[in-house]
Amino acid sequence: MLRSLFAGISGLRVNQTMLDVTGNNIANANTVGFKTSTTVFEDTLSQMLTGGSGAGVGRGGTNPVQVGLGVQLAAITSNLGQGSAQLTGRSTDLMIQGDGMFVVQTDGEDLYTRAGAFTFDETGTLVTPSGGRVQGYALDATGAPTGAPGNVVLDPTLLTPPAAPGTKVTSFNFASDGTLRAVLSDGTQRDMARLAIANFNNPNGLERVGETSFRASANSGTADLGVPAQDGRGTMTAGALEMSNVDLAAEFTNLILAQRGFQASSRVITTSDQVLEDLVNIKR
Repeated sequence: MLRSLFAGISGLRVNQTMLDVTGNNIANANTVGFKTSTTVFEDTLSQMLTGGSGAGVGRGGTNPVQVGLGVQLAAITSNLGQGSAQLTGRSTDLMIQGDGMFVVQTDGEDLYTRAGAFTFDETGTLVTPSGGRVQGYALDATGAPTGAPGNVVLDPTLLTPPAAPGTKVTSFNFASDGTLRAVLSDGTQRDMARLAIANFNNPNGLERVGETSFRASANSGTADLGVPAQDGRGTMTAGALEMSNVDLAAEFTNLILAQRGFQASSRVITTSDQVLEDLVNIKR
């Protein structure tokens, strides 16, 4: 069979994948914290027709003669660049300005996200729209983070030292360093917790798991946990959300490229089929 027939088929496959990736990017243009993906192609093996030779006494060297056998998908990479800020005015909407990801525990597993559309549930726990519990550090008497990250809970009885019985939270806010500060009914202000932020040696190695969240993988490295505004981690902005970093102009251009690539590959298949038909008709 003709090599061009199978090369055209491989072109159809990868350009269809490019259409799928581009379509997903466009569909999530208004998704909070969404990060775009990009397809990377590479050629497949090439068939050697004539090997190269070195120069001799009577003649010069010759280059190898090879025919490519098509294209394949090399990678689908994530663009983790900063998205634009959308001001909401909601005190539980948080945006990371800079590097790092929120840590969210879902069904006992730590996941990571840039989507900071949080709220407090009926237990006073800071949660995502799907119920994942946002992780942070408890604070000791000096206000320093202590221990391992745990649930961020707006509960005066959990303070160190604890508030007097019957004390209620009248208002709260998040500082740029991720500190949750509450105003209590006795007129005092107390720091309740400090949000945890995760960095990775290779954030592009994170695995997408839906709900705008990521999971650590073998190639991302383990999460380097800390707090905002320290060790290169970004700062926190309250009352704002990080929107997707989708560039619609670029995505529509990619749609055209993928469409033309698919169309050209299908034309290669059609032409190869016509050549085969001509061969079959030689005997007539």
